[in-house]
Amino acid sequence: MPDFLVIGAPKAGTTALHAALARHPGLYMSAVKEPKFFLSDGPPPARGGGPGDALTYREHIWRRPEYEALFDAAPPGTLRGESTPLYLYDRAAMRRIREALPAARLIVILRDPVERAHSNWTHLWSAGLEPVGDFVRACGEEERRIAAGWASFWHYTGLGRYGEQLEYLFTLFPREQVLVLRYRRLVDEPAQTLDLICGFLGIERHVLTEIPRQNVTSHPEPTLGHRAVSVAQRAGSALGTLIPGLRAATLTSPLERYLQRHSRERQPLSWEQRQELIARFESDIRLLEEVLGESFRDWIMPRDRSGGMVGGRPAGQGQARNGRPDEQTAPSAVP
Repeated sequence: MPDFLVIGAPKAGTTALHAALARHPGLYMSAVKEPKFFLSDGPPPARGGGPGDALTYREHIWRRPEYEALFDAAPPGTLRGESTPLYLYDRAAMRRIREALPAARLIVILRDPVERAHSNWTHLWSAGLEPVGDFVRACGEEERRIAAGWASFWHYTGLGRYGEQLEYLFTLFPREQVLVLRYRRLVDEPAQTLDLICGFLGIERHVLTEIPRQNVTSHPEPTLGHRAVSVAQRAGSALGTLIPGLRAATLTSPLERYLQRHSRERQPLSWEQRQELIARFESDIRLLEEVLGESFRDWIMPRDRSGGMVGGRPAGQGQARNGRPDEQTAPSAVP
């Protein structure tokens, strides 16, 4: 079983951090990023409410022997880790972690909740799964989608209510076992942030100096072609639920690559768009400040940086395929 977990938040650099940590000789990161083991107590749902949910559920590694096998190749003396950023949002998952791994160290990355939600929406829009082409309007669909059983990755604003999530987390784990970082620091000060993480884990510092650009969201234009292929993508995902044993990527990857072939980098939000959503987070931001004892006022103020902070997607790179081995983090690929 792992010694530490990166538990949140989605679209806050966890894929890139997982890849960076895999390069440290004192760590062994699971070749499958986001195994999602603690998200269910037994098999995940057989059906999903949102586009693509049912196929994604098939990629959960929910049997304990298979989960433990992810760490079988860890060299003696290394710390074992995995990254499933949905854990922080799921209270039942956090209770399962507390029961199974009471001494585990936990890493949390917090990103401006409006920015995080926008990146989340762009991720699903660029994959052809999000049917609503307007970010703010898609956020307005959240309560209806939750009621209809859409998976948690569709909870654009709920996933960003970190105050509630951390307040609950600290009822289960002592604070000295939890490292909370800001996404912006991960982007602006990678070497210093990696040293902070290494110190928290008790391994050698000054070994890692950079965080690779992984899982950078792209922004396809809302053209008629995009809409037509997106409809086909959602139909293919629904069809895939009828084919036993089918992996999600079998149907979705070719269409996803087509949708993203000429995508721009994620487009910035206007202050007007931000204002429409900030109100959803203000009370939780105040709670977060009380829980952590520091200010997050910058999240509700006008800003000069809105949108992607890491530029366009590197050439030849696609959307991260979580839930299956990735050559970027597999042991054979680690220098």
